[in-house]
Amino acid sequence: MKVLLSIKPQFAELIFNGSKKYEFRKAVFKNSEIKTVVVYASSPLQRVIGEFEIEKILSDSPEKLWEKTRHFAGIEEDFFNEYFADRALGFAIKIKKTKRYKESLCLRKHFNLAPPQSFLYLPNENVLNP
Repeated sequence: MKVLLSIKPQFAELIFNGSKKYEFRKAVFKNSEIKTVVVYASSPLQRVIGEFEIEKILSDSPEKLWEKTRHFAGIEEDFFNEYFADRALGFAIKIKKTKRYKESLCLRKHFNLAPPQSFLYLPNENVLNP
């Protein structure tokens, strides 16, 4: 099983060019069997552009999470702090290996799905191998 994550296009680009090694989340999926994230680059792109393997998921206070990830966060500390404001716990998905699709995919046409607010489990019948 894979999970589909909505990621802002500028951050998705940083993931696929290798400069962003962590994807930060306020909440993550509970299913420990998830090993792959399919990336939906949200508005204005609104396309599925690739996927990445999960190395591990870190969970800690935002302060400790920043200390562990800051060198490969792909975002500024101010943005990080604003994102996790008033949160006692944050998550960082460590990216292991990326795979950029040759052609981006339409979420509705190729997956018959609407864009998720945060994430969505992809049943095996929805998983493509572009």
